[in-house]
Amino acid sequence: MAQTFERVLRGGTVVNQDGAGLRDIGIAGGRIVHIGEIGAGSAGEVVDCTGLHILPGVIDSQVHFREPGPTHKEDLESGSRAAVLGGVTTVFEMPNTDPLTTSEAALADKLARGRHRMHCDFAFWVGGTRENAADVAELERLPGAAGIKVFMGSSTGSLLVEDDEGVREILRRTRRRAAFHSEDEFRLRERLGERIEGDPASHPVWRDEVAALRCTQRLVRIAEETGARIHVLHISTAEEIAFLAGHKDLVTCEATPHHLTMDASDYARLGTKLQMNPPVREARHREGLWRGLAEGVVDVLGSDHAPHTLEEKAKPYPASPSGMTGVQTLVPIMLDHVANGRLSLARLVDLTSAGPQRLFGLAGKGRIAPGYDADFTVVDLKRRETIRDGWIGSKSQWTPYDGKPVTGWPVGTFIRGRKAMWEGELVETATGEPARFAETGARRV
Repeated sequence: MAQTFERVLRGGTVVNQDGAGLRDIGIAGGRIVHIGEIGAGSAGEVVDCTGLHILPGVIDSQVHFREPGPTHKEDLESGSRAAVLGGVTTVFEMPNTDPLTTSEAALADKLARGRHRMHCDFAFWVGGTRENAADVAELERLPGAAGIKVFMGSSTGSLLVEDDEGVREILRRTRRRAAFHSEDEFRLRERLGERIEGDPASHPVWRDEVAALRCTQRLVRIAEETGARIHVLHISTAEEIAFLAGHKDLVTCEATPHHLTMDASDYARLGTKLQMNPPVREARHREGLWRGLAEGVVDVLGSDHAPHTLEEKAKPYPASPSGMTGVQTLVPIMLDHVANGRLSLARLVDLTSAGPQRLFGLAGKGRIAPGYDADFTVVDLKRRETIRDGWIGSKSQWTPYDGKPVTGWPVGTFIRGRKAMWEGELVETATGEPARFAETGARRV
């Protein structure tokens, strides 16, 4: 008897572990059940993907959606809306909310806020602090937890763990891969005088490459002492790439589209809109990151989506906050780099789906194969568009890429077989669920 499916994606070029080829995909129960030629009349809905590429659902493992806290600039619904409009199917959200995500109760609150209100699937990083160091082994294994995240610089209150002993106390107890914001807080404090009032171009002078490299070297030394697995977020310097190339046994790292696309010359045009931590730096660092990407030092891409309102960003530097939108532009910006020959489509897939699955132990995601969640990012590699502020779904409604022409565009977003976005429009109601992880028993929350 012929197999029937709830939904079929027909005629697209499927990009998976077997390469790229024309295949149909049959979906049932939210999962992939068949890949290959599927006859007519065997599905409740057929989605014509002729001329399009079907990628494994893009996973953005670093976003800040601000809830609970300053939700005037973002919340879980609006941030996830921006994600699916940009082709992102799963996000890992950061713990520097208000209150901080540093306890089982705080994590449970965020999971409840996200369920069937977020448009994409999700997990939440739990902040590692001096106060909860003794509990991180339990916290990192809670369902819905992406792992432990530690700020060694650029944070406030108890989320800042700037000293070696504080970091060591946390890493002695972690068993999953812990993520770090790696900037040396001691050097940042020493160099506060390098900031020039009204000049955001002084931001990378203050937060220089030494602050980044020194902290990453300290972090790797502690990881080697404790045998912990670590993940260094938003690498921003050529020197860190060279250093990490010799320490890949324990250390993975992330690059961001803004560090791969812009450089310090863009401060003249963008001003505080370009202000991020760690900073966008001179062009030599951008090229160093591309070398790291080509050589396999960089493991994943993350957007570090961290929105502020335009009014907040308009404050004179250094009163202006660091952060920009990014989850919605990750896919088109990186597809444009594919179109320009800077990386292959297969490498992009590894950085945005297979890589995050491998690093963080995601269950049922990151691959187009039978039994996996039917998460897909459907793209048109030849489509030319211009990114505009008006396209941005974030509450903050702006992007540093406003006016940038790109080749390559997200056409559709499917999450567990649900058509979340098609041709720039939200299609089905939000049914986001917590992602599952092998190291938490792959339990449904």
